[in-house]
Amino acid sequence: MGYNKTIMFPRLKINLKAIGENYLTIKRRCEPLGVDVVPVVKVVLGDENIVRVLKSLGARVIGDSRIRNIKNFSNVNVEKMLLRSPMLSEIEEVIEFSDISLNTEIEVIKHLSKVSSRKGRIHKVIVMVEVGELREGVMPEDVLFFVKKIMELSSIEFLGIGTNLTCLSGIIPTKENLGVLLKLKNLIEEHGIEVKVVSGGGSNLLPMIWRGKLPRFINQIRVGEGIFLGVEAINRKPLPGLRQDTFTLEAEVIEVKRKPSLPWGERTVDAFGEVPEFEDRGIRRRAILALGRQDVSLSGIIPLDKFEIIGASSDHMVIDVENCPHIKVGDIVSFKLNYAGVLFAMTSPFVEKVYIEE
Repeated sequence: MGYNKTIMFPRLKINLKAIGENYLTIKRRCEPLGVDVVPVVKVVLGDENIVRVLKSLGARVIGDSRIRNIKNFSNVNVEKMLLRSPMLSEIEEVIEFSDISLNTEIEVIKHLSKVSSRKGRIHKVIVMVEVGELREGVMPEDVLFFVKKIMELSSIEFLGIGTNLTCLSGIIPTKENLGVLLKLKNLIEEHGIEVKVVSGGGSNLLPMIWRGKLPRFINQIRVGEGIFLGVEAINRKPLPGLRQDTFTLEAEVIEVKRKPSLPWGERTVDAFGEVPEFEDRGIRRRAILALGRQDVSLSGIIPLDKFEIIGASSDHMVIDVENCPHIKVGDIVSFKLNYAGVLFAMTSPFVEKVYIEE
């Protein structure tokens, strides 16, 4: 592809059709199991266009970790779930812009109760339980007491319990650690308190769902990677029926020259305090892209042609194009992205976002 003055680069092509198809495939797998799928849109910063597509396909609740992102789709008529425990400094906005939040601190829920009462609203809470990941969560032995305290508060609806696995410590969901939720559900209900929701995890549960092994007591999953990348969150492998052509990053070539592959002169660390290593491969054909670490994570992009990434500063990326003699100045090269790649590209204000349906 050559130069086109009407298009800005770098740009991220967002395939709404592929994203929507992934959501529908997961939803149809979960419906017979009685499992509600909550799309998690934090990797796309709560993009309103994407949220509208998901709502049109049947999503009733949309989740995000940041109130700022939830504000981005405040005009879409869906329930909004705040996935990160609310900060005390944002309680007013939590009540204003979200309907449900995941919680682990009774002091925070007390503040949610006060603001909800003042605003004449009911805020729903899910209590997160620690089952081994050691991120957020109430210890299992404290959950019943914790829930009883919630039941004393006005303007708060106890919705259920949930857990998070794999994201921080890499702990894989199993029948054993998820079973903690079933024991707690039964214990809480023995004390006359209904547990409407058991939110068992996210894309890390998709392998269980595909194999028909998801524990029956789980009735909600919070899914990001499965929808946006078509992979499960344990080994990042594609799942049958899901599409991986959801995002494509494009960048423009601004220099092509034959140069030595080994830098010369006295060396120090690079702009990021690192000491990059280079292999002497002789004179090679190299190109520079108008793309850098302020736009993407190098570990988050995969070339869609036979060129190699050599390195990048904040706004220049150097690639080896010895095996791509067709690449010239003004050409556009493309990359596939993983989760980190999508996250960085969506977050960078210097990356143009373009919506396609293919």
